[in-house]
Amino acid sequence: MTYKAQILDGVAIGRALTRITHEIIERNGGVEDICILGIKSRGIPLAQRLCDNIKSFEGKEVPLGSLDITLHRDDIPAEKKKILAGNCHFPCDITDKTVILVDDVLYTGRTVRAAIESVFEFARPKAIQLAVLVDRGHRELPIRPDFVGKNVPTSKGEVIKVCLEDFDGEDGVYICDIN
Repeated sequence: MTYKAQILDGVAIGRALTRITHEIIERNGGVEDICILGIKSRGIPLAQRLCDNIKSFEGKEVPLGSLDITLHRDDIPAEKKKILAGNCHFPCDITDKTVILVDDVLYTGRTVRAAIESVFEFARPKAIQLAVLVDRGHRELPIRPDFVGKNVPTSKGEVIKVCLEDFDGEDGVYICDIN
């Protein structure tokens, strides 16, 4: 993989997450009935940052959980799913709550479809909203994010690499060529 350009640095990621946080609060009329679920793996620290922002802006804790969508993926053979699957963590009963799914990059929509299936396996929320740091286009399913940090048009020969302090020692978003 060859790095072509940096799309967002740490400061820009912080700004994008601040904007998304305000949009979440506005769209939902506060944070009373929301739960935020990060999609494994980089969606989890992004979800944590959104919850931290909400606490800073609103003075309220929002339930934070995580989703491992491995069992619901359509690109992994059934025999490997059980080996690879991790755990989902729901911090509260999500029935009749607005669940906000958080992921780093939205591409084909297949990860989000799997996340929605995972959520409905456990409960029936009032609504599901989607927050992504980067929307790169090329959807294969009719899925549209509610909150987007940055839209980055890409070709199919490119990938978006999201680096987060929690995993990579730095915050940054890069566009790369597939070699």
